[in-house]
Amino acid sequence: MKFIQKSKNLMQRFAREEDGATAIEYGLFAALIAAVIVLAVSNLGGTLNTTFTGVNDCLGTPNETNCS
Repeated sequence: MKFIQKSKNLMQRFAREEDGATAIEYGLFAALIAAVIVLAVSNLGGTLNTTFTGVNDCLGTPNETNCS
């Protein structure tokens, strides 16, 4: 009988505590922010690579029509 009472008290205490839920929420927010940063950097990286490739091409042959 003591085991059942201890188990019941443990479950009630577990239901009242919110520290674990808060830690999980912070972890989810951190993962979401990291995913947004990775997507932004990958998209920006492709755009910058295209821009600098165009600049490099124009520096090599400045008389082309696509260099302005």
